[in-house]
Amino acid sequence: MADQELTPQQRAATVIVALGTDKASRIYQYMGPDELEQLTLEVAKLGHVPTERTEQVLEEFYQMCLTNKAVTEGGMEYARSVLQKAFGDQAADQLLSKVTKALTNRAFSFLDKTDAKTLLSTLQHERAQTIALVLSYVDPDKAAAVIEELPANKKLRVVENIARMESASPDAVKMLEEELKKKFANIIVTEKVQVGGLDQIAAIMNNLERSSEKAVFDGLEKRNSKLAEEIRKRMFVFEDIVKMDDRSVQRFVRDCDTRDIVLALKGANKEVADKLFANMSSRMRQNIEEDLEITTNVRIRDVEEAQQRIVGIIRDLEERNEIIILKGGKDEIIA
Repeated sequence: MADQELTPQQRAATVIVALGTDKASRIYQYMGPDELEQLTLEVAKLGHVPTERTEQVLEEFYQMCLTNKAVTEGGMEYARSVLQKAFGDQAADQLLSKVTKALTNRAFSFLDKTDAKTLLSTLQHERAQTIALVLSYVDPDKAAAVIEELPANKKLRVVENIARMESASPDAVKMLEEELKKKFANIIVTEKVQVGGLDQIAAIMNNLERSSEKAVFDGLEKRNSKLAEEIRKRMFVFEDIVKMDDRSVQRFVRDCDTRDIVLALKGANKEVADKLFANMSSRMRQNIEEDLEITTNVRIRDVEEAQQRIVGIIRDLEERNEIIILKGGKDEIIA
């Protein structure tokens, strides 16, 4: 197949294969279920890709990354100057045309350059619904920094609104545009987009300081205990065990039912399995490995429920300060 016959989906699959599993998995974290399904299908169908074709696709991918970085960090004119020097006038115009179209369709892109302090000063007197809508469009760490400084009652209402949010209509966003037009650039929205939701608020909560996280959950438990539990479930997943320190892993393993560990490992990746096996006694490891060999035809639902029970034990131990879960790069351990 000639290079020009490659579809955009095939090019994306080529990039994913060339990046390798570790780097590709990081990209997957930012994709929705439909995108993941489509991309995975393309990767499966791709087969062997000649070296020359892979290099060409990667070069195009690099050019697009460079273009996006230049635009978002230095503005359109700066980007044009950089790209003209790197690729020539014609290629620069083509690249900028693609990126400009993408940026035009992206709501709230002006927030990328707004620091948390400025965002807070702009939003702190707004309604909780307004703050929630804006924070749904920014990076979780920036949103967390804003939530940290909000009054306790408003903080809870903002968290609830983000968690419950599913979509934003053009009219709602335009109304927000009118309220903030003196402080922010114009917003252009052409269609409903997915914003907020449980995954977004869980990511934000993972970036809060522990004292603020506890205060939010204490208040949320009284107002909506079911919502609080749904957020908690998304804040730590079974695969995050690999990020835990060895002492904490050894501690929670003692409280786990060995049957749950066996079922959980049937659906675990090698990194999680290695982490668990490295932190249990040789006898326990031998018994679990033997059980794994004879445990077959396991339902996915049973695996997920076992993993969730283990996550529940981990969260309970953390709340009692018996183990440590590292979150958002903010925690440090003193041995």
